[in-house]
Order: sequence, then C-alpha cells, then structure tokens
Amino acid sequence: MVEEVQKHSVHTLVFRSLKRTHDMFVADNGKPVPLDEESHKRKMAIKLRNEYGPVLHMPSSKENFKEKGPQNASDSYGHKQYPANQGQEVEYLVTGTHPYPPGPGVALTADTKIQRMPSESAAQSLAVALPPSQARVDANRSAPAGGEFRHSGASERSQPAGMTSVVMEGGNAKNSALMAKKAPTMPKPQWHPPWKLYRVISGHLGWVRCIAVEPGNQWFVTGSADRTIKIWDLASGKLKLSLTGHISTVRGVIVSTRSPYLFSCGEDKQVKCWDLEYNKVIRHYHGHLSAVYGLDLHPTIDVLVTCSRDSTARIWDVRTKASVHTLSGHTNAVATVRCQAAEPQIITGSHDTTIRLWDLVAGKTRVTLTNHKKSVRAVVLHPRHYTFASGSPDNIKQWKFPDGSFIQNLSGHNAIINTLTVNSDGVLVSGADNGTMHLWDWRTGYNFQRVHAAVQPGSLDSESGIFACAFDQSESRLLTAEADKTIKVYREDDTALGVDEDIQSFCALARNIKQKLTCLNHCCFIFYNKLPLPVFLFLK
Repeated sequence: MVEEVQKHSVHTLVFRSLKRTHDMFVADNGKPVPLDEESHKRKMAIKLRNEYGPVLHMPSSKENFKEKGPQNASDSYGHKQYPANQGQEVEYLVTGTHPYPPGPGVALTADTKIQRMPSESAAQSLAVALPPSQARVDANRSAPAGGEFRHSGASERSQPAGMTSVVMEGGNAKNSALMAKKAPTMPKPQWHPPWKLYRVISGHLGWVRCIAVEPGNQWFVTGSADRTIKIWDLASGKLKLSLTGHISTVRGVIVSTRSPYLFSCGEDKQVKCWDLEYNKVIRHYHGHLSAVYGLDLHPTIDVLVTCSRDSTARIWDVRTKASVHTLSGHTNAVATVRCQAAEPQIITGSHDTTIRLWDLVAGKTRVTLTNHKKSVRAVVLHPRHYTFASGSPDNIKQWKFPDGSFIQNLSGHNAIINTLTVNSDGVLVSGADNGTMHLWDWRTGYNFQRVHAAVQPGSLDSESGIFACAFDQSESRLLTAEADKTIKVYREDDTALGVDEDIQSFCALARNIKQKLTCLNHCCFIFYNKLPLPVFLFLK
C-alpha cells in the first residue's frame, strides 16, 4: 500500500526550506573563530621578530637576572636568553641578540656567542641619551660581531622624525616612553656652478662603452662596441691613435699611473696590456669564462682586478700574468670593481643586487651589503673622504668604510644607472641608460642639476644613453661616453652666479627698474600738466 504524500502549498514549502537553512547556519552566524593560544603566540612572535627585531629586547640588569635565575630567563614568547659569559659575573645581559651569520644560508643557533662592543665611543653616546642607571647597564652592551653579512634595510631603519625613544627605569620594570623632539632640518648644500656642454667628439662606429683619462691630463682613451680603442687629445678633441685587437665590444679601459701601460677588457673574455711606447699588446691575462665587464688597477701595488659575467672577480699580478685570487661569492654577473689603498682594498657591485667588500690578502669577503633591490652597475670612491657610493635603478646609496655603514639615499634618478663619478669638490655625477645625467652635492645629497643632451644628428632618440663618465685630472672637464657613438665634454659655466649672488643681482635689477619707473611717472605727470585741457582729456 502506497502512503499518500501530504500536499502543501508552495509558500509552506519555501518557508520550511528557509527554516531548515536558518537552523543549519544559525549556530555559526556572527560567531568569531575561537582563538588558538599556541598559534596566536607563534604569530605574534614572528611579527615581533620581523617588524621590531632590532629593538625588541632590552638589556637586563644583573640584579633582575639573579632574581629570575638563568633557568627562567626567557620572554613571554619563548625566546631564550643567553648570558654573555657563562660562569662569570657580568653586569649586563642582552636578550635575543645574536651576531649576524657570516654568509647567507647560515643558521643561528643557541650556542652563538654574544660579544662585547669593541669601541667605547658607542657606549659613551648611549650614556648621553639614557638615564644614569640605564647608561651604566648599557655602557657595556654587546653588539653584532662585525657585520660580515647585513640584512636588507637593517642599517636604514630609523624612528619617525617627530618622535624619539627614551628608556626609563621604574623598579624592576623598564618602559619605553615617546617624547616629541624637533624635526631635523636638511643641511644647506654647498653651491656648485652648473655644467654646460661645449664639445661633442665623434669618430667611433659603435656605442662608446668606457672612458679613462691619463695621469698627465694630455689625452684620454675610449673603448667602443666597434671593437677599437681610440686615444684622443684632451685639449683639441682630435683623434691621435686607434688600437685594434679585441674581437668584441671593449667594456673597460684604464691607464696605469705607475708604468706606460694601458689595460683593456672586453666581451671577448680577453684582458690585454698595451705598451704605449710601441702601441702593441705585450700581455694577455687568461682565466675568465665569460665577458669581462670592468677592471681597475691597485693604486700602490702592481695588481690588476677584473670583473666578469662569470660571477667572479679576478686579481692578477701585472708582471707575471698570474691569477693571484679568484673572488667568488656573487651569484650573478659582476658589473663593476674598484680598488683603493686602504682596507677594504677591493669593492665589487653585481647584478645579484649586492655589494661586496673584499680582503685582498685572504681573497675572501669582508662585508656583504644587501640594501639594494636591483642590479648594482656602478660604484665610485670619494677621492678625499673614506666613503663610497653605489648606483642602482632603485637608488644611489652612500656608504662609509670600512664596514659599509649606510649614510644616505640619493633618490630621484629613476633610470638604469650605468656610471658614477665624483670629484674632490663633492660633485657626484650619475649617468643613465635613458641619456639623463644628474649632478649631486655629495655631502647633502642635493640634486642641483639635471642634463639631457640631444643625440648627434642622424641618431635615433632611443640611442640616448650614457655608459661611462669621468672627470679629467684637473676636474674642470667632464667627459661622457654615449650610445649615439659620441664623446661629450662638459665644463663649468663661468658666468653662473651663486644663490646669494643671484639674489643680490636680482635685487639690484629691481631697484634699477623701480627708479626708472618712478622717473617715467614723474615725466608723464609734468607732460600731462602742460597740455591744454581738451588734449589732456583726449589722451586720458
């Protein structure tokens, strides 16, 4: 017997369906997810470490450490605290701070030792900002062990301009209070006269990729994509000599200050030494596995350093042609290399976005700087200060030797920066792939001039690019090697006035105009008064 199904109206069926749906979901409607304490703790620990790592832990005094005991020395998120010297009486304890690892991929462990700060100047500077009781504790505060590896942006992190952090001690609890301070003002930049183009030299049949001025300041040398090296007279701009021998683009040239030699390198993997008395190649330096992008000579010893697309830099003995060291560590092409007499003696910039400072004797990395986000194609050393600058599409950054301490960013040149050069007056020049050249005041980072010279007739606008630039030995002329196959020569504008002189000149001109207008009004008044009334009304 088939049971009859009770029939209901559509309205009743819909209502029942709604009721069942409501009963199914009403329990979770608007109800928050229960909080899992373990996951919340882990989330907060990760967030604190990532965002507040450098200032997360405060030094604990000896008294607090004795009260808590070493076995209980841990924070609320499970980070263990390790005393600086086990078994010795110490005045301080830095919680959760470890030296940086010697290289990427090296993990930190609980056995990592904490070292005391080697210099007392930092401790004295801390004592100025902290109360006496806290200054006594922090005077011996430990620091990372020398900074062989720096995390990106770590040295640039700072507090907001309007606030400063002051540590106050009340009983056993340490609190951080925020006090308003005067906002920093930008230092006044030194005035530099603008530079103007006064000569364009043509003669190469390809992009001009590199340029160097000889120590006597009589001539300069360029290397080009037409595979030739040309020597030009600096005063007249006339071609003196062409050297052939490379079978691909010449990417780097440099003239020795210690001997009559010219060194060149190119995309044919070759590094050549030219004797300028005979204008012939006398030495080859074999070893690079790919294109050689740059080279530099050590200022005090007979050592040549080259960098290549094979991710290495090589140190060569100039006389014996022997490869002294192969500097490996970069993970992409090494675009630029610079040498100096003081430590660190070798600096390289690479397409892997890092800058490395090298120990010449050991052939190993001293410091790795990872602040740049894009390829580093240019590095320049200041001729007087113990500082250097690096150029990348994200920023130009200034650094302090010997540890590579960050100084400041020079922002505004938004292009691929191929070259940097600086003179002893503090004029930094950056040249880019789009043909723009920016001039900066080294001390303040102020961009006082922007230049975009026109390409030579017959070239495309897209061939506007600067690959290299250099000051001559007198620093009165600036030479640029460009993609329109020319060398452009700039000099300072002698007619330009400084800011103060400009203002004084403008004020004098305004006073002169005012006097002439006053005299003109007076003459018009006399003229109108002497006219007959009908003529006066007509003119008015």
